[in-house]
Amino acid sequence: MSEAREWMVQWLRDAHAMEEQAETMLSGQINRLDSYPELRERIRVHLDETRQQAKRLRQCLEQLGEDTSAMKDFSGKLTAMGQAFSGFFSSDEVMKGSLASYTFEHMEIASYTILIAAAEAIGENEVARVCLQNLREEEAMAEWLGDHLAPTTKMFLSRDEADSGAAKR
Repeated sequence: MSEAREWMVQWLRDAHAMEEQAETMLSGQINRLDSYPELRERIRVHLDETRQQAKRLRQCLEQLGEDTSAMKDFSGKLTAMGQAFSGFFSSDEVMKGSLASYTFEHMEIASYTILIAAAEAIGENEVARVCLQNLREEEAMAEWLGDHLAPTTKMFLSRDEADSGAAKR
């Protein structure tokens, strides 16, 4: 196995773990966004995309005769559970969640950009195609979140002004 292929396989495993982490993180957020129905719905849609992204990455690894990294997947999920749990006690959870999600989307965008370049460099066109599909979904989510940061902030602040503590979430 070439060194370039080994790197790409490692990065595919990292991306799979990243999607497992994203699934856990999004699942934790979605149940606490009743007062933000538009955000909740977009996260629900992206959660479905995230599950498909992980599945596609797993299939790429299998086609290469490789498997996912159970340790990386577990570590990512554990980190996400900690993030979700810590946000639960924050009165500005929706804002911290928005910030974390926007940041995480950009990390995913960078990861897929790297994977596409690696796959193209070693002639793994199917891996490049799958990663491009995942990249487009991540870019769309990042754009949506970016477009909605200001409105979400204003909604949060107006609810804070009204002193409706339960509605902040």
